[in-house]
Amino acid sequence: MDHYRIYHKEIPDFITEITKTMPMRRLKNIGMNCGCEYTSFPRFFHLQPYSRYDHSIGAALIVWHFTKDIRQSVAALLHDIASPVFAHVVDFLKGDYLTQEATESGTKEIIENSEEIQTILKRYRLNTDDVCDYHLYPVADNDAPKLSADRMEYSFGNLINYGFLSKEDLKKIYDDLVVDLNKEGETEIVFQSEEYAHLFAVNTLECSKIYVSDEDRWAMQRLAEILRYALDKGIISEDDLYSTEPEVIGKLKSDIETKQMWNRFCLSDTILKSEEEREGYRKIFAKKRFIDPFIKDKGRLSGFSEDFNNKLEAFKNSSQDYWVKGITNTDRQDLF
Repeated sequence: MDHYRIYHKEIPDFITEITKTMPMRRLKNIGMNCGCEYTSFPRFFHLQPYSRYDHSIGAALIVWHFTKDIRQSVAALLHDIASPVFAHVVDFLKGDYLTQEATESGTKEIIENSEEIQTILKRYRLNTDDVCDYHLYPVADNDAPKLSADRMEYSFGNLINYGFLSKEDLKKIYDDLVVDLNKEGETEIVFQSEEYAHLFAVNTLECSKIYVSDEDRWAMQRLAEILRYALDKGIISEDDLYSTEPEVIGKLKSDIETKQMWNRFCLSDTILKSEEEREGYRKIFAKKRFIDPFIKDKGRLSGFSEDFNNKLEAFKNSSQDYWVKGITNTDRQDLF
């Protein structure tokens, strides 16, 4: 992804220095689309590469742009440093897919144990506790449906990647944003105009639909099952989950059974649905993520935009209470 310039014209030295450390460089091989990009589903098949490394730099630049605070910016930069391979797939693996907290464990330990990172932090008079928990800084992170740098960055990245908005649109949206207090007296990134808040919100809602689509839910659940099988069989270890995706894929391909599972996963291109339980089908629930932006001196968009509120409520009330199955082109031919 090459949309950093939207966030800030220059990348500060402290960000550049930290991105060169080994824990950060590992994130170049951890994707933002949680393994879905390896499938053949049309909505994912042609996605441009978008890594946790890209996302982390973007989040840090957004925080720096709005705060000029090095602590908050470094915390944003390091917030995904403990992400496992295929990211939130491991939440499915560990049964944590509705809260998605499993992927954040280990952040402090990684920062504390990296001599490279510690050397840089000391140079800027920072310590581990300053930067190991980005939840401390509301511009970097806050509770949904509020807007934060983290939520904004992956929204911008996916709005481009899924083709919902252009970079020109995103630049206009970004230029409308300021940091202010919401009605609860909390610091938040807020819009100045309803026009751009609406443009952003309705399109990020389209991204939200993809995050919980049948293809996405099935792919993450199926990949979690493949990883579980590989773990149980000793093909990969728990430590491998914190290596890189190419390394884990290589190990999956080293075994005949998991190679077949992986190849079939990659060839999956169609979802079948059933209102009744059937063999090979799975009922999968996933966390619904959305943003309801705050407009300066007015309130949340859903409070006065009937159009957005109707779309938001329809999304929140959409059902996941049915069974799905991913199939390949060969399976499809056998059906007829």
